[in-house]
Amino acid sequence: MSPYPRALARALAATAVAVLALVPGWAAPAAADHVLPPGIPSASEARSQLDSLTVRAKGPQTGYDRSLFPHWNVVDSPCTARQHVLVRDGHDVVTDSDCQPTSGRWYSTFDDVWWDGDVSQISVDHMVPLSEAWKTGASDWTTGERADFANDVDSPQLWAVTVGSNSSKGDSDPSEWMPDNTAIHCDYVKAWTNVKYLYDLTVTPSEKSAIQDTIDTAC
Repeated sequence: MSPYPRALARALAATAVAVLALVPGWAAPAAADHVLPPGIPSASEARSQLDSLTVRAKGPQTGYDRSLFPHWNVVDSPCTARQHVLVRDGHDVVTDSDCQPTSGRWYSTFDDVWWDGDVSQISVDHMVPLSEAWKTGASDWTTGERADFANDVDSPQLWAVTVGSNSSKGDSDPSEWMPDNTAIHCDYVKAWTNVKYLYDLTVTPSEKSAIQDTIDTAC
């Protein structure tokens, strides 16, 4: 049985939702505001999800390697998870025949920066980093289950952000790092909580406290 039945339920439910048509040359409609990933819960839902998580110290990093989480797999042919997110969350995005964006604009919520130009300067961040997942439950998963986690485009797990903000975050949890853009703190911790909930990952006491405090003060 899968270690994260809630994530599977979310994936099944997503089939009933209208999906972007990612085809070569498709351009995302222009929008005045930025786009957030799907599935971010309300504050009350996030509190309930947080309360249901197992509180436990993180496990060791022993044995961890990014290759154990196959990522940027094709999720909507020919688009990889990374390409899917860049198109989904970008503005005026144009792709080539391989679904690679050739132009567009992206808003990095972590640092309140708009980027218009070289897409290589935009990272797709795993909200709950792969290393963090490994230490909080994913070390017991199969490679296929870790691939599902690393390529989940239906939950708030993947965010288009600047390379610099992604590097600054590293594999830190919300008790260790929060985005420079305080306006996103509420959605950030709600998204973090939702991903941990969907995949039955654990939280540390300090992590849970930091999330609770942020929901209380920023949401």
